Amino acid sequence: MGQVVRTISHDASVVATAIDATDIISEAEQVHKTSAVVTAALGRLTVAASLMGIGLKGREDSVTLRMNGGGPCGTLIAVADGTGNVKCYVQNPVVEIPLNSKGKLDVAGAVGKDGTLSVVKDMGLKEPYSGQIPITSGEIAEDIASYFALSEQIPTVCGLGVLVNPDLTVKAAGGYLIQLLPFTDESVIDILEANVNKLPPVTKMLSDGITADKMAHMVLEGLEPDILDTFDAKYKCDCSKERVERALISIGRKELEQMADEPQEVCCHFCSKKYTFSPEDMKKLLDRGTDK
Repeated sequence: MGQVVRTISHDASVVATAIDATDIISEAEQVHKTSAVVTAALGRLTVAASLMGIGLKGREDSVTLRMNGGGPCGTLIAVADGTGNVKCYVQNPVVEIPLNSKGKLDVAGAVGKDGTLSVVKDMGLKEPYSGQIPITSGEIAEDIASYFALSEQIPTVCGLGVLVNPDLTVKAAGGYLIQLLPFTDESVIDILEANVNKLPPVTKMLSDGITADKMAHMVLEGLEPDILDTFDAKYKCDCSKERVERALISIGRKELEQMADEPQEVCCHFCSKKYTFSPEDMKKLLDRGTDK
């Protein structure tokens, strides 16, 4: 289970959220059987989604991040609710490419830079809010910060990290999100810049035993931070047989008729749970009807 902490500066001009998502990304790796570089890429996007979910107003609200930069891992998706619970999916879970020039997993090479990052926020309104930006780095943290600056006009600093063991298990994963309000004083910005510049990498902090609580306070050091919220987030898929049935009905009567003579198995992209439908089940779905 992941630990999420949201803090605010004493003057209420800066909010910082931090998460230790090691358990969450470990489960994502187990579900999707990802190679090391894909674990790092999908893990970063999943951590970002969880951090952004915490910023939603309602617990039942959701945010969906979709990234496709034309790289070999294809499309990456992460969906989080208002308490940081999150699920994820990657089109190509196994990608093997050389390390980057720094000798690290080449996340940007796996994701690619020729594409877009889209964000959809479902907050219970008639229409969800959506925004989309060109991918600028493929390293994900920079792209998240760029999204907030361009689409929501919120100055943002994002730090993300996933450390993968030689046996492909996850040693550490987490991140932080710092957001400034319009009235933030220049002196506060100077303190934040100094704090961020001296922060060790996220995975170094987590490997050294620094908690999400401590990380959030390190980000706002010198600004008298107070804790706003704490959450225990987890990898959580909300799929169900009823949802799958609705999805099958939505494909249209003609397609259902073509499928109805044989047993059908539907696998959830997010958790790999399999739902089996007998010919009798399929005919019942037909009886429930669709005019498509």
